[in-house]
Amino acid sequence: MIVDTKGMRLDLGRADWRKSTRSGPYTDNCVEVAFVDGGVAVRDSKNPGGPVLIFTASEWDAFVDGAKLGEFDL
Repeated sequence: MIVDTKGMRLDLGRADWRKSTRSGPYTDNCVEVAFVDGGVAVRDSKNPGGPVLIFTASEWDAFVDGAKLGEFDL
């Protein structure tokens, strides 16, 4: 599947999905990420045919930096 978004053309058929280390058989938090064609794709690993969120590399970097700094802590 090829997705056109944010000026990027991503071929999700070539995506190498990686599951979060926080995902597991006893949790509902199952997230996979793939770095493809200069973009970042995120999906629910329990529903691989479902919706995919697409981010630019800079958006992803900002998210990861924010998570490391605790910006999303409750």
